[in-house]
Amino acid sequence: GHSFRVEVHVGGPVDPRLGWIMDFADIKEAFEPIYRQLDHRYLNEIEGLENPTSEVLARWIWRRLKPRLADLSKIVVRETCTSGCVYEGDDE
Repeated sequence: GHSFRVEVHVGGPVDPRLGWIMDFADIKEAFEPIYRQLDHRYLNEIEGLENPTSEVLARWIWRRLKPRLADLSKIVVRETCTSGCVYEGDDE
């Protein structure tokens, strides 16, 4: 199979009391259902990923994650350590 590395970024004001924008555990919890849908799956068989380029995958993840993470600022999908893409918002 093929492997991708996904980075989820959030942006916003740093909570002065906590010292963070968002708890990493909350980001992981929001991403987990998406991860389970993708992990060890033939991506071409998932609706919306019939042509699973890095760019298409990043946008697909964004559209599912943004409703769960209001502070989502970008998705990075890497196919290798030197190639990948950055998606910073919906283009529709």
